[in-house]
Amino acid sequence: MPPFAAAPDASWTFSPGVLAAVVLLGGIYVRRWIVVRRADGPLAASRWRLASFLGGLALIVAALVSPIDRLGEQLFVMHMVQHLLVLDMASILLILGLTRVLLRPVTRRVQALERAAGPLAAPAFAVAAYVAGMAFWHIPAMYDAALEHPAVHALEHVTFGAIGGLYWWHLLSPIRSRHRLGGLGPVAYMFAAKVLVGLLGIFLTFSPDAFYAFYEQRPRYWGMSAVTDQNVGGAVMALQQSLVMGVAMVVLLVRQLTESERETQRKERYAG
Repeated sequence: MPPFAAAPDASWTFSPGVLAAVVLLGGIYVRRWIVVRRADGPLAASRWRLASFLGGLALIVAALVSPIDRLGEQLFVMHMVQHLLVLDMASILLILGLTRVLLRPVTRRVQALERAAGPLAAPAFAVAAYVAGMAFWHIPAMYDAALEHPAVHALEHVTFGAIGGLYWWHLLSPIRSRHRLGGLGPVAYMFAAKVLVGLLGIFLTFSPDAFYAFYEQRPRYWGMSAVTDQNVGGAVMALQQSLVMGVAMVVLLVRQLTESERETQRKERYAG
């Protein structure tokens, strides 16, 4: 059995590809934000939108460049934190940083892509992709392969970014979609994905066995065995899914009530 060790390696990874992509996206966004703010005013490009988008990019750096990335190669719980930052937290902030006016140059292209994608652009597909993607990359063979081969690990990160972005786009998109969720649709959409992924976290939390050979061969950091490390990582997944679902439900409810009130006021104005 691998020995217990005092502390894991917590160095930065400084991935040039990730840093280049972040700088490029940040530069494109800031340039567009400045143009819109000058032409259309603060309401079209508020400072909190800018802060949100840049915060999303910062979370990507935290997940893929900071010590979290290195720690994820040694501890299951830190790898789980990395996954959730890319899958949910960064995706949410990036999309919240967008507005209809900011996206004006690409709106028609996005709508054309949605029409061309057909059923793949439907919310049901986003839920299926979100759940299936998380389940697939937690199959022991795939999980270990991602940690052992950098190319597979990069594909894993791209997958989480893609399915996370697609999932949150249906809830937060500033562009009106052909498949817009109405009524209780957002609640069912959120509940279906978060509960299923949360169940995966619960399964990992209470499993008496370690599933991932890669971590069984690593030294025992922070006084945790491979099983304990996996259990804590599963608990982090389940708790994060529950918290995000709860906060998102409240936000969606407030937004729905606000839109309903605006619609009522609009009808009263026209009726008068």
